[in-house]
Amino acid sequence: MLKLYFAPNTCALASHIALEDAGADYSTVRLDFAADEQRQPAYLAINPKGRVPSLVTERGVLTETPAMLAFIAQSYPHAGLAPLGDPFAFAAVQAFNSYLCSTLHVAHAHGRRGYRWADDEAAFEAMRRFVPRSVGACFELIEREMLKGPWVMGDTYTICDPYLFTVSRWLEGDGVDPAAVPKVVDHRRRMSERAAVRKVVADELG
Repeated sequence: MLKLYFAPNTCALASHIALEDAGADYSTVRLDFAADEQRQPAYLAINPKGRVPSLVTERGVLTETPAMLAFIAQSYPHAGLAPLGDPFAFAAVQAFNSYLCSTLHVAHAHGRRGYRWADDEAAFEAMRRFVPRSVGACFELIEREMLKGPWVMGDTYTICDPYLFTVSRWLEGDGVDPAAVPKVVDHRRRMSERAAVRKVVADELG
């Protein structure tokens, strides 16, 4: 059985949804960030990065959302969560998820975790002020160029969709006007209506 370590309101939600979509046999462990559980020795032995998500498999521990999503899609091919038979199309899925991880999520983190890049309160404030612009630019690019249809890759639901849903839940908190990205907001609404998504969101908030 797979074991997912997560914390509510983090990018771990994407992998949690994908596991549910795949019909995987999995369990979850909730970490309390307020109690700093992610930095305790017990968890650092699982993930020395001290972050979530972490996915414990029979072959070892996986971290980083794009890698975990690809692993889930490849481990449960019957679920059809990625175009596994088409190298270019699968690379396009990976490219989208990598953009969310390496660019959009980093821009988002500047508003809350400025200590990763500076040690001056004035710098922290400057980073916070810039978040609506930097995160907004990421979502505008997704809206204009990357969101190809009802789902990220077009007509077919993939592992890109739970990841976009997860980060799009941060729009308002990052000071981005949802009206500027109507396709992204519509995607978020439709995702929130899926049974697997409703179940996982309820589980994480419960």
